[in-house]
Amino acid sequence: MMPSLTLAASDPVGHVINHPWLVIDGWWIWSSAQTNLVLSGIIIVGLGLLVARAVSTGPENQGHARFVTRNPFLHMIEIICTYLRDNTIRPLLGKRTKALAPFLWTLFFFILVNNLLGMIPLLDMWHLANPEDKAAHRAFMGGTATQSIYVTGVLALASAVVINLAGIKELGLGGYLKHLTAGAPIFVWPIIIPIEILGTFIKPVALAIRLFANMTAGHILVAVLLGFADEGFAKADVIGIPVAVVSTVGVIAIYFLEIFVAVLQAYVFMFLTTVFISLLEHHGDHDHEHDTAHEIATAGLA
Repeated sequence: MMPSLTLAASDPVGHVINHPWLVIDGWWIWSSAQTNLVLSGIIIVGLGLLVARAVSTGPENQGHARFVTRNPFLHMIEIICTYLRDNTIRPLLGKRTKALAPFLWTLFFFILVNNLLGMIPLLDMWHLANPEDKAAHRAFMGGTATQSIYVTGVLALASAVVINLAGIKELGLGGYLKHLTAGAPIFVWPIIIPIEILGTFIKPVALAIRLFANMTAGHILVAVLLGFADEGFAKADVIGIPVAVVSTVGVIAIYFLEIFVAVLQAYVFMFLTTVFISLLEHHGDHDHEHDTAHEIATAGLA
């Protein structure tokens, strides 16, 4: 019988979920997801410094070349930032783009890096090097941080705080409270106001659950397919080999799909946050944009 091809195959769910590392009196002081979050933070800060240096204007003796970003990869990051600002943020936020773009960029790249880190088998590598931790269901790193509902919940909470503070700053406290009436006649306020208040909480909850569910489902699917391939190659019979080959091809295809989903979910989280911010603005000349944003938000929550 062939040896197991992957640690993920034996426990698809355990491969994805957060693992404790330091536990004191039943409290998780440190976990694998926390290590991944720290790693992603270091990556983002380091990458941000490199991009800032690469896009900075060079000396005048370089001529027009001083305006060109000096690294192809960092140039790609600059293009992504420019695209998000000019095609996603500015059409919805207008004059507030400069103030809010840094937060929305950070949100996008933080989620993206964590999603991509979850696709690297850090947990498997840790358990291969430390088999005693595998037996104890412990790990210092690995898994998918954005699979944790606690992590996505905190990200959604940060978005909710910015959404409502930006709304108060734009409308004023009185205008923000008036917004809860949705411009409806006073006799329907007892119905409209509770709905609007619930919507304030439902929006970030939807953000958290969407990211959590997508990251969980995709990675578990990969692990299950690896399990089929593992069993098929282990049996090595007339049924096992075809199942193993098909499962292996499926894993490769799903992995490419997972890369797309990792980028898409980071974009969706940032985009819907932008939409929710845009809903809290002065109406009048922007009624059409507000209605469009409301339609997008409603579709996004479906």
